[in-house]
Amino acid sequence: MKVLAINGSARQNGNTALLINHVFAALQAEGIATELVQLGGHAIRGCGGCNTCMKLQNQRCSIPNDPVNDIIAKMAAADGIILGSPVYFADITPELKALIDRSGRVASVNGGLFKRKVGAGVLAERRGGAMHALDTINHFFHLMQMIVPGAPYWNFGIGRDIGEVEHDAEGIANMKGLGENMAWLLEKLQT
Repeated sequence: MKVLAINGSARQNGNTALLINHVFAALQAEGIATELVQLGGHAIRGCGGCNTCMKLQNQRCSIPNDPVNDIIAKMAAADGIILGSPVYFADITPELKALIDRSGRVASVNGGLFKRKVGAGVLAERRGGAMHALDTINHFFHLMQMIVPGAPYWNFGIGRDIGEVEHDAEGIANMKGLGENMAWLLEKLQT
């Protein structure tokens, strides 16, 4: 089994990545392989509404020169998907939203590429807005007919400066619990 995490942060090794790594630790403890993809440093634009993906049904977006098609292939191959983002103005980053829009469209017109995969959102916030951002991610998972595990509390950690989330003991415990629940669910789905 494998879980792919996509870090939507411009800071490749910032608070969002740190939180994802805590989820990964719990998954890895159960023997589940993990991979982290970083969106930081890539210019990713939203869906152009051209409907080429619907016409060709080749599991690809027609927009060239960015990593989205490679990421879509990795998402389709994974058993679980984590979408991580810092909270920007009470929502996810525009790069992660563009990936959601484009991958969701491609997945939908190709027979539901992400159907029944396990999905979890991970958010780093300074002070507020995480619930709306988590809703954005969960709406994507539900629309893709994915299965979303819970955590002991909400799937976010608090911190502004890089590394500050490591001081949020409850946030770290939530990431561990999320990873454990994700691993449990993945195991149940394999039987």
